Amino acid sequence: MSFTAKILLLGSGELGKEFVISAKRLGAYVVACDSYAGAPAMQVADEAEIFSMLDADLLRAAVGKHSPDFVVPEIEAIRTEVLAEIEAAGTTVVPSARAAQMTMNRDAIRALAAETLGLETSRFRFAESLDEVRTAAAHTRLPCVIKPVMSSSGKGQTTVEREADLEAAWDYAVANMRGDRARVIVEEFIRFDYEITLLTVRTRDGILFCPPIGHRQEKGDYRESWQPAPMSTQALEDAQAMARRVVDDLGGYGIFGIEFFVAGDRVIFSELSPRPHDTGMVTLLSQNLSEFDLHVRAILGLPIPEIALRYPAAASAVVLADREAEDFSIGGLADALALGGNGREVDVRVFGKPVTRPNRRMAVALASGGDVDDAVGAAIAAAGKMRIAYP
Repeated sequence: MSFTAKILLLGSGELGKEFVISAKRLGAYVVACDSYAGAPAMQVADEAEIFSMLDADLLRAAVGKHSPDFVVPEIEAIRTEVLAEIEAAGTTVVPSARAAQMTMNRDAIRALAAETLGLETSRFRFAESLDEVRTAAAHTRLPCVIKPVMSSSGKGQTTVEREADLEAAWDYAVANMRGDRARVIVEEFIRFDYEITLLTVRTRDGILFCPPIGHRQEKGDYRESWQPAPMSTQALEDAQAMARRVVDDLGGYGIFGIEFFVAGDRVIFSELSPRPHDTGMVTLLSQNLSEFDLHVRAILGLPIPEIALRYPAAASAVVLADREAEDFSIGGLADALALGGNGREVDVRVFGKPVTRPNRRMAVALASGGDVDDAVGAAIAAAGKMRIAYP
């Protein structure tokens, strides 16, 4: 079989699924890996492997079995020291083993941004016990945000208003962390005007930026995102300059999802993911090339034309489960899609996850609009038409 590249995808959620679709369109052969069978990306990949990527021996075995050209992490919970071994042996890790190591845990990337690169961040401290949490909160002052150094989709995150609630926040963070160490970040609660994701593409020909994406979070996870996020020229230039510094330091090629808080013209670095970002699912509708298309092109060294918006504004809104179940169905697609027409585009993505859990993302609705408020309202309306039914 002839293919442009062989990719070992580490993590096979909804972002991985869209990545596989983009990669397959360009002739790649993809092996999708995750810890459970039937993960979304496995449904569209050429092969699948089921194992814990925190198991170093199994990770090495998967690489040895498939001999990929590229190893592409989609999640944080990976034995990153194995990625360094793989890279040293000649296999390309995307965007780089160092980037994966620095961003697997919030402590390393925050220290790099604040201490090495001098980017503006919130006040923060790390803690590995309840006593250290209390000391850290005294440094950041209340209110503060407590979250595991390794987690995803807001799991384990709490905003703490009172000292009496620190213990519950510590327990919640530890119970919902990924990986094998009880360590949290305690950070200052920033009273920002809004927050953005700046999708930054590092290519062999230079760095490209997508128009900024605004988003609303609830319980630490995004609910709606929209593009373009209105912001001042000064704030955007500062965000781009900060993004350029950090991705150049991390190295490699691919897309980086970089989150910033914005207060007036003040821009504060928050987090970074060296891969497509969940808030960036809006680009499936909003841009000429989605974040997944851009990631694949940057990895393969293919040309990227000017990144352009297809509409004045577009938005995404998530569809969440409310319980744990293996037997369920997602309906209302016809009603959601019927909201399109008369110049408005509406689309949906059903992720194909085999089980539901409370607040687990199961689908997303996408909509265009004449402005941001119009697009967000249409996306929320479309998501509201989609129903998860349980027998």
